[in-house]
Amino acid sequence: MSSDYQLHAEEVRNYGVRCLHDEAEAVMGLVSQLDENFDRAVEMMLNCKGKVIVTGVGKSGHIGAKIAATLASTGTPAFYINPLDVYHGDLGVITVDDVVLALSNSGQTDELLRFIPMVLHMNVPIIGMSSNPHSLLAKYSTAHITVHVEREACPLNLAPTSSTTAALAMGDALAIALMQVRGFRPGDFAQFHPGGELGKRLLTTATDVMRSDDLPVIPKEMHLGEAIIHVSKGKLGLGVSTENGQVIGIITDGDIRRAMEKWQAEFFDHTVNDIMTRNPKSVLPTTRISDIQHIMQQNKIHSVLVVDENNHLLGVVDHYSCMI
Repeated sequence: MSSDYQLHAEEVRNYGVRCLHDEAEAVMGLVSQLDENFDRAVEMMLNCKGKVIVTGVGKSGHIGAKIAATLASTGTPAFYINPLDVYHGDLGVITVDDVVLALSNSGQTDELLRFIPMVLHMNVPIIGMSSNPHSLLAKYSTAHITVHVEREACPLNLAPTSSTTAALAMGDALAIALMQVRGFRPGDFAQFHPGGELGKRLLTTATDVMRSDDLPVIPKEMHLGEAIIHVSKGKLGLGVSTENGQVIGIITDGDIRRAMEKWQAEFFDHTVNDIMTRNPKSVLPTTRISDIQHIMQQNKIHSVLVVDENNHLLGVVDHYSCMI
């Protein structure tokens, strides 16, 4: 690689750094623009009995589609509609119970403004989002959120860059605020993301992943020499001691190793009862994998027992079972 190319590469990288700085400043500049209109917009969407219909043209439309997706995945029924499609029959999806979130950087986009009278005629409230608080969009909005940036990250100050990033961030701010006031929880998130990793961990329970056959069950009177064989055959790194069908203790590979180091030649004279951990960590079959992972991390263990309400052993869930 020549020195000339290295210098050129550094210049190119600086262009990227400058763009990121400009867009970061644009987003931070939104903080001072938040006012009672933001509060009103959140309240309107929170109390909406229908859907939040997000609309915009061009780049604002692309940003609007993402905002609609974020709202829908965080507990606020929402979808994006192109205002151009409204003129060809899609107006029928809007009802009086809905709220419209309309995006336009200038607030003067012709295609969007021709859509607004139709919405107003239906008495559907409008949340406007533009850089101009004096625009026609702002004038006809029940709540208008100003998203103004000093200049675009584009060196020509023409291509929508900082302005679209700012609008996207403001949409996220609305979604996050709604999550907070709704009391949205991880379990709720999982219901909207059943195919994702988080969704699987939050919806999958112990009974779905536990091992229930050929469990290494050993009596407390068994000598450790024999217990080693059962633990090894079980391939779980542990043995479970039961009495009258109920779990009373557990021994692990680590317990056996430490006992051998401690007692050495006398090791074979001892029984499971001498080293087992009484009242081992256990969960019910309905316990979620996410909760089981938390128990393992908190107690620094690699397995938990699955028991019924009477403490009868049903299965074992280990660290690898939770890797779904």
